[in-house]
Amino acid sequence: MSELHQTALVWLRRDLRLEDHAALYHALKSSRAALPVFIFDRAILDGLPRDDRRVDFIWQSVAALKAELQALGGDLLVRHGLPAEEIPRLAVELGAQAVFCNHDYEPAARARDAEVERRLARQGVAMFSFKDQVVFERDEVLTGAGKPFGVFTPYKNAWLKKLTPFYLQAYPVRRYLRSLMPRTAEPMPPLTDIGFRASDLDSLPVQPGSAGAEALFADFAGRIDHYQAARDFPAVKGVSYLSAHLRFGTISIRQLAAYAWHEGSAGAMCWLGELIWRDFYQQVLWHRPEVAEHAFKPEYDALPFPNNPEWFAAWREGRTGYPLVDAAMRQLNRSGYMHNRLRMVAASFLVKDLLIDWRWGEKYFAEKLLDFDLAANNGGWQWAASTGCDAQPYFRIFNPVSQSEKFDAAGRFIRRYVPELSRLPDKLIHAPWQAKAEQLAAAGIQLGRDYPHPIVDHAVQRLLALALFKR
Repeated sequence: MSELHQTALVWLRRDLRLEDHAALYHALKSSRAALPVFIFDRAILDGLPRDDRRVDFIWQSVAALKAELQALGGDLLVRHGLPAEEIPRLAVELGAQAVFCNHDYEPAARARDAEVERRLARQGVAMFSFKDQVVFERDEVLTGAGKPFGVFTPYKNAWLKKLTPFYLQAYPVRRYLRSLMPRTAEPMPPLTDIGFRASDLDSLPVQPGSAGAEALFADFAGRIDHYQAARDFPAVKGVSYLSAHLRFGTISIRQLAAYAWHEGSAGAMCWLGELIWRDFYQQVLWHRPEVAEHAFKPEYDALPFPNNPEWFAAWREGRTGYPLVDAAMRQLNRSGYMHNRLRMVAASFLVKDLLIDWRWGEKYFAEKLLDFDLAANNGGWQWAASTGCDAQPYFRIFNPVSQSEKFDAAGRFIRRYVPELSRLPDKLIHAPWQAKAEQLAAAGIQLGRDYPHPIVDHAVQRLLALALFKR
């Protein structure tokens, strides 16, 4: 890549930003004229609802980046189609000798990128790809025996041992912006041109694009020292809320990891551990792409879950009769977001209380989460289901009532999303079926009318789950 290309394309995907961008940096540095492009990929989009929040988030982020590049005298070309067709076509139209992009680790993305590279090669166009969405990838962190890690804590220790300032250095993109291809600006195609319409994203506390990411990060930087103490309480502003921005690359993982590492407080290092989880699940998916459909632990791949469809519907709709679970699911359905502690509680409840295959829940989260990421979503679900990368045995089962009492003791989160229980005292709101008739009446609640009876008995279902996993 030492030669200077006359013209290069920069194919953006999960990296919708200007700052600290590996592929953009390398393209600008090694080309006389570099032009960023983004493809609204029909292979991904065609099966989505027409008002999908994620498409809206991407569209607004692309539009913001396009405006930023136009202000610098360049542009961001936006197309709608299949990348294997659109990228080679653009390379021919613009006379590009090279295409630059950043690595994507998902199985479908790897197949897509391989096909694009093959088609470009037939045209005599080189394709260069770089690490950007993680700090360490693929084979960079391995066991002493040279094998991929299958348990997080040893991986984390090895990750931290390997970390040096070099791996967190930002790519100085602005130093080479003179190599942006000067171009008459093209207008941003409206959402309707790609078959979508505006979602309710603007009504939510979500600001797309790098400006939104930087605002969230600036806010979190003032709270990061308290992260470890506050992160598990969904009614408290304890987390960063940066997950969607990390998913779509509107902020750099190196920037975030460097800040946490240099800050060094207990809260900052705890949050750095969460960023390491991202790397961990990405390397699992890279080495074991079959986990996208199958259990990481093969012995649990065909567990005979009863898969009661009525219970699954109740779980999806937030009417299981377990207030914290219902509040979590209603938060997801309403906002496209779910607090991380609640993701674990809701997932454990589906698999080990309702005895429903984790893949059903994983798919539902994939449909609803604004921050949906295959590696993280799959890894989290398999962790909760005890089918994945977890040192704990299958008999770790979250009790939804004790989790509620511990992490939402005053019922603030429950009252927000399950307002029909708002008049219950704090001690009764976690398990309203345990309240006396007069206490329910005083709160204006009739179970079975205003709020459901619990659809299962946790103690009974726990024993059934243990028997299921023992088979």
